[in-house]
Amino acid sequence: MEPVTVGGRRRLEPDPQVRAAILAAAARIVRADGLGALSVAAVLGEARLGTRAFYRHFDSKDDLVAALFLDMARAEMERTRIPVEAAADPVRAVAIWIDGRLDLAFDDDVAAGLRRMSLEAQSQVFAAPQLVAAAYGEVLHPLVECLCRGKDLGLFAADVDPVTEAQSMYGVVWANVNRQWSAAGGAVGELRDRVQRFCLRGLGVAPETIESVLADRNRPANDNR
Repeated sequence: MEPVTVGGRRRLEPDPQVRAAILAAAARIVRADGLGALSVAAVLGEARLGTRAFYRHFDSKDDLVAALFLDMARAEMERTRIPVEAAADPVRAVAIWIDGRLDLAFDDDVAAGLRRMSLEAQSQVFAAPQLVAAAYGEVLHPLVECLCRGKDLGLFAADVDPVTEAQSMYGVVWANVNRQWSAAGGAVGELRDRVQRFCLRGLGVAPETIESVLADRNRPANDNR
């Protein structure tokens, strides 16, 4: 493939390894010092690359930020993809999705890598929505699919709109994650149950099904009842 010509100069094709190095450097900066510390110069200094390398892969700092959030969202969804897909039914798949998001607050191994990035992404929802639109869609996609399947099977209320409900549930879960980060400690089990009940009731799931879902999650792994 021939290099692209830009302004009379030949522009080399992107290199996936260089792109990954730039994104990794940007992620380290944001996790350490926040989005305000991110600049093209800072990223290039961290990655030990030149300006031309940056503009081979990204059109601007905003383009980099959007790609960074999208990569984060994909990593987060990959973490929960297998258990969601393996769920016995769409109701339990929704519950697993909620638990996966709540792990951002409760699981130190998960939170260590994603907490700062998630906070920074959330701060852009209203300030610069175009930067997080793709990442937001990536996070919601598996939940929307679960809601569509559950609605088709009659497990959720007939008037459920999958996209709208997914957005609302994201807001509920995020509010509880943010509150957990702001407070010290707390009864993790109680909060998980409360969020699950609130969201599943809103979808029109039968009370006995909700209790069964919560019992399954709270049952020890070696209990085969």
